[in-house]
Amino acid sequence: MNLLQRFKTGLTKSRQEFTRRLGQLFTPGEITPEFFEQLEEALILGDVGAVTASELVEALQDRARQERLKEKEAVKGLLVSQITELLETPVLNLETEPLVILLVGVNGSGKTTTAAKLAWIYRQQEKKVLLVAGDTFRAAAIDQLQIWAERAGADIIKQQPGSDPAAVFFDALNAARARRAQVVIGDTAGRLHTRANLMQELEKIQRVVNRSLEGQPHLVWLVVDATTGQNGLAQARLFNQSVPVDGLVVTKLDGTARGGIVVAIQKALGIPVCYLGIGEGIDDLAPFRAGEFARALLE
Repeated sequence: MNLLQRFKTGLTKSRQEFTRRLGQLFTPGEITPEFFEQLEEALILGDVGAVTASELVEALQDRARQERLKEKEAVKGLLVSQITELLETPVLNLETEPLVILLVGVNGSGKTTTAAKLAWIYRQQEKKVLLVAGDTFRAAAIDQLQIWAERAGADIIKQQPGSDPAAVFFDALNAARARRAQVVIGDTAGRLHTRANLMQELEKIQRVVNRSLEGQPHLVWLVVDATTGQNGLAQARLFNQSVPVDGLVVTKLDGTARGGIVVAIQKALGIPVCYLGIGEGIDDLAPFRAGEFARALLE
């Protein structure tokens, strides 16, 4: 099953009403006066967001008018191209060693499993991977990451529950140098983006990482649960203000999400989408490809 098919399979369960509306809109035939208004409503239903949907449809109307398009199918092709262009961003530098990826996000977004799935991806590339159990508030999170590390074939650095997370990262980066780890993936405790003290702790972790490996392009990836819809955009805004976010991992696209939140966040903040979670298995983290995602979302 190729990536486009996996996206479609993951999204199908949760986008039935969204898909039904799009199917009705893009039936063969000519554009009607109500067509663009109904398209905007459908995009909002798909979690694209009111502002983004309005801007997309307005631009789409202008292009359709300029190119004198009459058929709905031609407009659909334009919309796929438009969303693809929006989602295509400069590729991040992932070649440095050690590559340090810090995963952040709210409770329940899927950070721990995402850390393990990323470890699996890099292990398939025969890289030496070190996982960091930085969620010291939940003993279960440390145990969970230990189990996933064994499955992925990665090393893990952990301390006792309640330890200072920044101290765990300090030890982990020393271990990374000693063991010549090529990739370091750090799990962190879930935190509400509205809690200032927890966000300050996250800033402390980042300072420790930057001091330990000065000059390296350490990456902060925000893990967003797609089922939260437009709240995911609010999370992205506030996390990005505290610790600038380099990339997004959007999880649970096989749940009740409709997928449009990916478009909304990219349009509002320009943060590259790196991976999509489309299942619960260790290999169900797919590298993001804009064109394939746009087609899976709209077809």
